[in-house]
Amino acid sequence: MPLSVLGAIFAFCFVSTVTPGPNNLMVMASGANYGYRRTLPHMLGVAVGFSLMVLLVGLGLMQLFDRFAMLRDILTVACVIYLLYLAWKVAHATPPQGGAEDGARPMGFFQAAAFQWVNPKAWTMALSAITLFAPERNLLGVTLIALCFGLVCMPALSLWTLLGQQVQRWLGNPARLRIFNWTMAVLLVASLAPVLIPH
Repeated sequence: MPLSVLGAIFAFCFVSTVTPGPNNLMVMASGANYGYRRTLPHMLGVAVGFSLMVLLVGLGLMQLFDRFAMLRDILTVACVIYLLYLAWKVAHATPPQGGAEDGARPMGFFQAAAFQWVNPKAWTMALSAITLFAPERNLLGVTLIALCFGLVCMPALSLWTLLGQQVQRWLGNPARLRIFNWTMAVLLVASLAPVLIPH
């Protein structure tokens, strides 16, 4: 594969991964509420889960969408319902107050990996990357795209988590924390706009 094509794949993967979306907004909120270290399982879950999703979509699931258009509508409804639920969770998140007994915890590895399947931006990124760079959907092309996403995910997610952690001190005031969490929740709901607004 020419280096120019490989560079284009990496550029697409990084830009689409680092731009605002449900994953980035959620790790930013998690970084603000729980810090970088406790958000690491969430970030790893996104990176591994999304890469696996790209692989599976490219090697077979796209054919289901090609054949059964109604599956896209069902997926869209599931995405919207689950994202609204997550927005509610983010809006009501509280940082741990000195121990695990308060029940506050960030999203775990397997939760974050599973979330990719109901994340509309993840579906858009996966389908677009495969359509652009592996239209024949062969194993080598799809695997390369999945690996590229895997490599750029952690740096991109780290930027958003560290941004959240940087504002953590300012969020020590409960009122400001509530405003921040509600703002993140509203932005999470707003990230549904490309899915809900007809083109």
